[in-house]
Amino acid sequence: MEELKSVYNQEELFNNAVELLKKLIEIPSFSKDEYNTSAEIENFFKKHQIPAERFKNNIWAVNKHFDQSKPSILLNTHHDTVKPNKAYTLDPFTAIEKDGKLYGLGSNDAGASLVALAQTFLHFYEKEDLKYNLVIALTAEEEISGFDGIEALFPKLPNVELAIVGEPTQMNLAVAEKGLLVIDGEMKGTPSHAAHPNNDNSIVKCLEDLQGILNFKFPKVSDYLGEVKITLSGIHAGVQHNVVPEACNFTLDVRVTDVYTNEEAFEIIQSQMESALTARSFRLNSSKIEMDHPFVEAGMAIGRTTYGSPTSSDQAIIPCTSVKLGPGESRRSHTADEFIELNEIKEGIDIYIRILEKVL
Repeated sequence: MEELKSVYNQEELFNNAVELLKKLIEIPSFSKDEYNTSAEIENFFKKHQIPAERFKNNIWAVNKHFDQSKPSILLNTHHDTVKPNKAYTLDPFTAIEKDGKLYGLGSNDAGASLVALAQTFLHFYEKEDLKYNLVIALTAEEEISGFDGIEALFPKLPNVELAIVGEPTQMNLAVAEKGLLVIDGEMKGTPSHAAHPNNDNSIVKCLEDLQGILNFKFPKVSDYLGEVKITLSGIHAGVQHNVVPEACNFTLDVRVTDVYTNEEAFEIIQSQMESALTARSFRLNSSKIEMDHPFVEAGMAIGRTTYGSPTSSDQAIIPCTSVKLGPGESRRSHTADEFIELNEIKEGIDIYIRILEKVL
């Protein structure tokens, strides 16, 4: 491919990114209520004379010399946020730049990825003779794994072979990601007065059942993600002290690895428990990319490391090979006074471009 320089230099891309992120921080964009941020993203593309399309609150575009006969690489992240928690000491909707950091709700998760991917798309937008088309999709409802985000948009996207999902990974490659399986359970017993003997106490039986599953080890262990993790995240029974309830209800949060489907994990858990179990959904499966994939090899060639991610993202509902990669740090997500370091944005743009130059 003949080298064609971007019409933007690195400093312009960085300044564009920070300007856009500040605007997005100051627009509330809770899941299912992202219209205003989607409009701001549309304005960004319009400003740079890039035709963009809208589907619900999802905005997407393709490179200038799009070729229907070629496969596509998708640049994807989300512009919805969780609601700010009560521990904030700063206004979550005011973009505050201080000491090399930019504070604000969604700055780290996943605003920095969004603006870095947008600038990466700008960099490649006018280049000709690429091996792949480049598609960018900035989507909604990621924080709630909603149905009107990337899952609804994906069938409209052209021939996507690889998705790069922007999430805070410190610009290292998350080559695998655990799936999420939420299970509601119920243990039945015999209701009675608390003063009388009862060998069928639903709470006692439930606790015994739960102790067993929390100590259970799945037979297969993932090379990428380790063991399946089961966490008891909720339990409820009884309304007054002198009544043994007829049922004890609980919730299990199960992080499933790439060696099991969610359906397989559910069947194994049910086989180990007496409680009646119901899965809320099977759709948020684990994902992985092979270590010899050209994108992974390109990332490693410039010194990036690889790891398995315990957190879930839109990778779980993207039906093609994907990798998670973005500026920022996962532990900052959903915390009070969320921030991104400005040099992380600059580094993110640079690394996205350097990896893609080896692939495109």
